[in-house]
Amino acid sequence: MVATVYPSIPARHAATLRADLLVVLLSLGVLLAWDLSGLDLGLSAWFGNAHGFAWRDRWLTATLLHDAARWPAWVLFGVLLVGIWHPLPFARGLTKRERVGWVTTTLACVILIPLLKRNSATSCPWDLARFGGDVLDYVPHWQFWKRDGGAGQCFPSGHASTAFSFLAGWFALRRSSPVAARRWLGLTLACGGVFAWVQVMRGAHYLSHSLWTAWICWTVCVLAAHAARWRRAVPAAAGWGAAKG
Repeated sequence: MVATVYPSIPARHAATLRADLLVVLLSLGVLLAWDLSGLDLGLSAWFGNAHGFAWRDRWLTATLLHDAARWPAWVLFGVLLVGIWHPLPFARGLTKRERVGWVTTTLACVILIPLLKRNSATSCPWDLARFGGDVLDYVPHWQFWKRDGGAGQCFPSGHASTAFSFLAGWFALRRSSPVAARRWLGLTLACGGVFAWVQVMRGAHYLSHSLWTAWICWTVCVLAAHAARWRRAVPAAAGWGAAKG
């Protein structure tokens, strides 16, 4: 009986790991197909012209759904931080270590996306001459060997990470509180979708910029969740092996 415990521990997580990696790979394929389709520029052209983007500085898009949207996100992060010691009702099934992992993974996404953005050579749609800016040529972000001549620092979308950083909640809750996890995931994706669309309307980002933010945050969460599960599983298995010996 004891002899079967050690090899069974990694196997318990194998199905979940395969499913998560499948989502990562399939979504990456869809994302690359969107990149190669060239639809980014056409979508932005729906909202912008030679005079710029009409929705760029409006109260709804610029003030409410961009500037003000950051405050609820930081409040929520603060709640999660306090929740390490005083968890929300639906998070009481998590261990303290799992709650720390939830907060840490969220923070990792919050930090990673701006770092990538800061080192990007891709300029924003509103920088293009066809939309009233100074950049003459549109260069897709995936053509990293070219420069568009603008200021850059526009890929991936930092504003979309305001929502997509919270994808870590799905991975933290799905085992102990599946209903809460599904609701958390749905709300996170809905908010991320709204923030992504707002930035397209404003000319601040191409749609792909936000889609890549979502994919990067999702992938970080997958890696963090499974690394944590393996760290918990291996010492437990080693303990069984020692007990057997």
